[in-house]
Amino acid sequence: MSSSDSTPAGFNTRAVHAGQAFEPRTGAVVPPLHFSSTYAQDGIGGLRSGYEYGRGGNPTRDALQEQLAALEGGSHAYSFGSGLAAEDSMIRALTRPGDHIVLGNDAYGGTYRLISRVLGEWGIGNTPVDMSDLDAVAAAVAANQTRLVWVETPSNPMMKITDIAALATVAHDAGALLVVDNTFASPYLQNPLALGADVVVHSTTKYIGGHSDVVGGAIVVNDPELAEKIGFVQFAVGAVSGPMDAFLTTRGLKTLGVRMDRHSDNAQAVAEWLLQRPEVEAVLYPGLPSHPGHELAKKQMKKFGGMVSVQFKGGEQAARTVAESTSVFTLAESLGGIESLMNYPSEMTHASVKGTELAVPENLLRLSCGIEDVEDLIADLEQAFSRLQPGS
Repeated sequence: MSSSDSTPAGFNTRAVHAGQAFEPRTGAVVPPLHFSSTYAQDGIGGLRSGYEYGRGGNPTRDALQEQLAALEGGSHAYSFGSGLAAEDSMIRALTRPGDHIVLGNDAYGGTYRLISRVLGEWGIGNTPVDMSDLDAVAAAVAANQTRLVWVETPSNPMMKITDIAALATVAHDAGALLVVDNTFASPYLQNPLALGADVVVHSTTKYIGGHSDVVGGAIVVNDPELAEKIGFVQFAVGAVSGPMDAFLTTRGLKTLGVRMDRHSDNAQAVAEWLLQRPEVEAVLYPGLPSHPGHELAKKQMKKFGGMVSVQFKGGEQAARTVAESTSVFTLAESLGGIESLMNYPSEMTHASVKGTELAVPENLLRLSCGIEDVEDLIADLEQAFSRLQPGS
């Protein structure tokens, strides 16, 4: 299905067909994987379908970008070698020295490290703030030359839910752009552009790729001016996804909808089980009615996703004991794959923000619920909990 075709409205139909027209010479249903780094020209400057050099364009990457744009409801998408490469290129495309970024005070540690320790050296300032407090956000935006307001919802790993539409109003009233990291929700569960966001960022390593076998990132926008700026930096800096990475990401994206349904159902069951356990201090999952963002999540998300965070009454030691005692849940970095993963953010994904106001509680574990049989996930947690000391 080319960009000129009338794309069907259904999400799963778009996921399977957008950018995925069959190969015309042989009729191969799966488009071929293009590894070529350069392309023959019909005379000097005579480019075939605009292809000249692999950094500037590759048919496999272009197909993925068309697929991403179709699923996020954007006009342009750009695929990068990692989520942080996508963020870096987007920030450099849209900000200049002296500009400021207001971001959530529970942002992903890698994002904060990029903004504060790398781009901060080039004159980009930042202010972390509680994104649920719109007055505080507005004050932080007004106090600086703010170019970007940056939010993750649900956030990583505190699972906070932010009102995207309201935040877009705050940003736009101040002449700033709203950037939404949609990694946790995925395009299947949430479409920030439709809610007023200007830029959507993804670590496609996670739910979009979905199989823990490829690293990548993406930026999706609707505004042609923003698209031109980001596309230029993608080409000029060159942090693009390779053809095999793009192919694997496209393959994963085709099953995103059916996977997210299972991830969400499993996470809901795990969260409800955790809520009943006496060892647990708090369960952070927007699908629980007790979650402060539950009603808002119901409004702006299709389901509640596959990520659950849990805090233990027994503190750091209890969290470490459970993390090191599971067998179906694998102790590992990352999230969003078909297999269940468990993470101790304080020393793993968020170690770079330890000691700052973005630090993650030491009694917290983050669970990425995969697509296994949920009974096996709960049984694995039950045997891990059995290793805790009574009262912890």
